[in-house]
Amino acid sequence: MASLKSLRNRINSVKSTRKITSAMKMVAAAKLRRAQAQAEAARPYACRMGEMLAALAASEAGNPNASPLLVGNGKSKTHLLVAVTADRGLAGAFNANIAKAVRTKAKALEAEGKTVKIFTLGRKGNDALRLDMKDKIVGTKNFVGKKAASFADAEEVAQELVRGFKAGEYDVITLVYNHFQNVMVQKPTEQPLVPAAQPTANDNKMEHNYEVEPDDGSLLERLLPRNLAVQIYAALLDNSAGFYAAQMTSMDSATRNAGEMIKKLTLSYNRARQANITTELIEIIAGAQAV
Repeated sequence: MASLKSLRNRINSVKSTRKITSAMKMVAAAKLRRAQAQAEAARPYACRMGEMLAALAASEAGNPNASPLLVGNGKSKTHLLVAVTADRGLAGAFNANIAKAVRTKAKALEAEGKTVKIFTLGRKGNDALRLDMKDKIVGTKNFVGKKAASFADAEEVAQELVRGFKAGEYDVITLVYNHFQNVMVQKPTEQPLVPAAQPTANDNKMEHNYEVEPDDGSLLERLLPRNLAVQIYAALLDNSAGFYAAQMTSMDSATRNAGEMIKKLTLSYNRARQANITTELIEIIAGAQAV
C-alpha cells in the first residue's frame, strides 16, 4: 500500500490538474461562441458561391475554352489533399480524425494508380502526417501565434494552390477538414476544389442567365481564385469552431475523470490512515499489557 505522504501528493497533483482542465474548458467554451458565430456567418456565402460555380462547371462541361480551375485540366493523375487541422491539441481525436481521413483517402487513390501529394494547414496535421507520409507533403502552413486565421491567410494559401495547379504539379485538389455540426459532432469532410464539384440531383436548380462585363474570361480569372480562398476560409472557420467544441468536451471529460480519481485516492488515503491508527493503538495496548 502506498504511503500517506505519496497519496497526499497524488491527491494534490490531481486537484491541480482538475483546476487546469476546468479553466481550459471555460476558455474553450467562451471562444467557441465566437468561432461558431463566425463559421455560421461565413457558411451561406461560401455555399452559395460553391453552388454557383458548380452549376457553371456543369454548363461548361465539354467546352474546350473553359477555365481549367473550373472544369479541370482533363487529367486526374496527381491529387493534392489539403488537410486542415488545428495548431494545438488537447481536443480528443479532433486532429487524429483528419489525419486518419487523409491516410484513408491517400491509400484509396494510390490503389487506383494515382499520385498523392499533401498540403497541411495546421501544425498538428503536419506533425501527424509527416510520421509516415513525409515524402508526400509538399507544403505546410500554420497559424501559431495568431488568434485565428484571417481571410488574407486563406488567400495566400489559394494563390499557392493556383500556382501549383497552373504549373502542372497536381491535377485535382481536395479539401479535407472537420465540418462543425454541433458541439458534440465534428465530421471529417472532403470538398472538391479543383475541378469544381458537380451539382447533384438534390441541389436547387439555378438559372444561368448572366450578363457579364467585360467578358467571361476576365470575370472567371478573378472569381475562381477568390472562390478557392472563400472555400478555404470557410473550412478554417468551421475547423476552428469544431476544435473549440472538441476541446471543451475533452476538458469537461478530463475534469470529471479527475474528480472521480480524487474520490478514489481520498478513499485509499482514509483507509491507509485508519490502518496506521489501528496499528498504533494495537502497539500501545500490547505495550501496556506487557508492563
